[in-house]
Amino acid sequence: MIGRSGPPLCDQIQVTPGYYRGAAANRDIPHGSAELRCIDEETLMLSRRTLMGAGAGGLVLLALNGRRPGVAATAAQTFELTHSEDEWRKLLTADQFAVLRRSGTERPFTSPLLHEKRKGTFACAGCALDLFSSDTKYDSKTGWPSFWAPIENAVGTTEDKSFGMIRTAVHCHRCGGHLGHVFKDGPRPTGLRYCMNGVAMTFKAAAA
Repeated sequence: MIGRSGPPLCDQIQVTPGYYRGAAANRDIPHGSAELRCIDEETLMLSRRTLMGAGAGGLVLLALNGRRPGVAATAAQTFELTHSEDEWRKLLTADQFAVLRRSGTERPFTSPLLHEKRKGTFACAGCALDLFSSDTKYDSKTGWPSFWAPIENAVGTTEDKSFGMIRTAVHCHRCGGHLGHVFKDGPRPTGLRYCMNGVAMTFKAAAA
């Protein structure tokens, strides 16, 4: 680290356990102005060449001031269920808020829903809208709960240009909460992989 006085360097800022820190080493972050972000391992692999040396201890650390493009695009839309930021913070856990309202990404292989094999429905943790049926869930080997199709009219998508690449972000159709991303490398019949954050969802088991 480069020694200096003044505002703390980014890696001195405390972040939620289980999340990647969203700040680059040796970059000054003023008090109260930094929004820490996390990135999934796919982003780390895709961005390796441009991000080499950005972090310490094997982690690539990025800084984003303000909202991610995907968040801004979703915020511009009107949804059936809305709350103020303060209301969302009261309704959600810190981890749920970081993902659903700030487009964060949980660490891979940390969600209990990754291993959920019962029949049932995966719903939005923000508004309880049913999003995915267990019939479309499969093991993508990525570390995040994955599905080859959502329930009809349950999700929407926006273009996400964060981290120097173009991806398709997925959000809840009712409340606009960020769920994850969809990729074109999934199984039949759709060929799609809805790579979702488990913390952004709840599971409702089917009646026996």
